[in-house]
Amino acid sequence: MALAGRLNQTKQKRGPHPPLKVESRIGIMAPAEAVWEVLRVIEDWPHWNPLYPSAKGELRIGGRLSLTLALPGEPHRPIEPVVLDWVPNEQILWRDLAWGGWVKSVRYIEIDEVDKNACIISNGELFRGWIAEFYGNKHRRALKKGFTAMSEQIKRHAETLWQDQQR
Repeated sequence: MALAGRLNQTKQKRGPHPPLKVESRIGIMAPAEAVWEVLRVIEDWPHWNPLYPSAKGELRIGGRLSLTLALPGEPHRPIEPVVLDWVPNEQILWRDLAWGGWVKSVRYIEIDEVDKNACIISNGELFRGWIAEFYGNKHRRALKKGFTAMSEQIKRHAETLWQDQQR
């Protein structure tokens, strides 16, 4: 279409873009309490967590965490997210900014109990902002691999803890 034709067209309004979501989910043969035991102490994360080899802070609403993010194939980088919410045996949520605040994200770890002794972990991040789609797509594979590796370690540690408690 020629420029004149485009100028005479009515401009279509764009709605807000839905957030970009990257997530890993895994079933765990242990109760939510065992999973929470693995997650609740942030300072213990470096012992088992490949995604955050350095981690400090406490779970409290408004609390700042000091983490090193180690995405596969990318340089490690420090992040200082703020805890938005946490519920024992259910979830941890934190907010982070990237690229000078142009990308806002909410990182989550959710525990969904499916049985007294089994649950599903959802481990992911929602991205919003001016360039969130670009940022998320650029890092999507590394994020997915990192979340999956972390989920697998949560599973391994929670199931081992649960089996040890049963003995």
